Amino acid sequence: MRPAEPTPAAIAVTDAGYVAELTALTSPFGVSHTGVAAADVLSRARTEIEQRLADDLVNGMKFTFKNPARSTDPQKAVQGARSVFVAARPYLLAEPPPPAGPSGRVGRYAWVDHYAPLREALWAVAHRLRADGFKAVPFADDNSIVDREVAHRAGIGWFGKNANLLIPGAGSWFVLGCVVTTAALPCNESPVDDGCGGCRRCLDACPTGAIIQPGVIDARRCLAWVLQKPGIIPREMRAAVGDRIYGCDDCQDVCPPTVRFGGRYRASSPEQVPTAWLPVLRLLTGSDDDVMAAWGRWYLADRDPRWVRRNALVVLANVADGADAEVQRVVADYVSHDDPTLRAHAVWAAHRLGLHHLMPATDPHPDVQLELQSAR
Repeated sequence: MRPAEPTPAAIAVTDAGYVAELTALTSPFGVSHTGVAAADVLSRARTEIEQRLADDLVNGMKFTFKNPARSTDPQKAVQGARSVFVAARPYLLAEPPPPAGPSGRVGRYAWVDHYAPLREALWAVAHRLRADGFKAVPFADDNSIVDREVAHRAGIGWFGKNANLLIPGAGSWFVLGCVVTTAALPCNESPVDDGCGGCRRCLDACPTGAIIQPGVIDARRCLAWVLQKPGIIPREMRAAVGDRIYGCDDCQDVCPPTVRFGGRYRASSPEQVPTAWLPVLRLLTGSDDDVMAAWGRWYLADRDPRWVRRNALVVLANVADGADAEVQRVVADYVSHDDPTLRAHAVWAAHRLGLHHLMPATDPHPDVQLELQSAR
């Protein structure tokens, strides 16, 4: 059933007090910051996305890059939209110690599903708006709208040089979402001033130099994307992967506002045990069902666990002891694996760990052949 058109009485209550009531609905779900932006075309974001595509910096990423005309126009999300209610929820948690043995580090936002409670908060707002006669649709971690742009417009934060949204006095450890609505909520008129100044720590700390200029990320070099995308991880980037198996926090770990103020806002205690580390030998020896049951909520291209196994082989090569018998057994299994992508990374792992006796003399697949040739 389509929601009824708003009555004149309903329109009259969309003032600052009404927005405060909407904000109060989000508090039980851990939301710490909210704001409202006009539902206008996100022209700055559209221009930036189109420029990134033209400069070949996207490297196959889809998400909001897939259809900029859609992701930068709230009217495409909700016809007749007049405003966008935006919410930010902190995701910083205390870091548990790594398990024994070779371990892969996980980006903080992926330790638990922080988007689930955020979506509940947004739905609470949407239900209230609908009850008052407005159209309202929530979006979180969705390619329908550029959430960082509407958050910036809503006055929640500024864009850091690492392209993250930085919230004054809070930093960047936040997930973002919004509700696009036909309600004419009072909108922010003054974006937050840039707080980075001359600081360039994120640019200097990026392990692969992916931040090619302030606010501009080359996805071809960004480890957060490299570890998600399908295919072969470029050989020249594998050592830089280090112990990262999913995500990369380096540009936030060194950001002064995030370091200084991030601890002020922490995620509420999660029901799940945070997955801050993965035991890579267990990941490499478990079944596909085991992998998907434990980590299937992450983005895996085509829902295929081979990509997280590929990452695990790179991590194993970077952190393991080649003299360990279990490490040798796993590498031996993978250099003869039926998946050529995994064989290729296993050959690199064998070479890096000094296990040359495990490497085959030849292989029928060209990707593996290249690895064997480079190892000689």
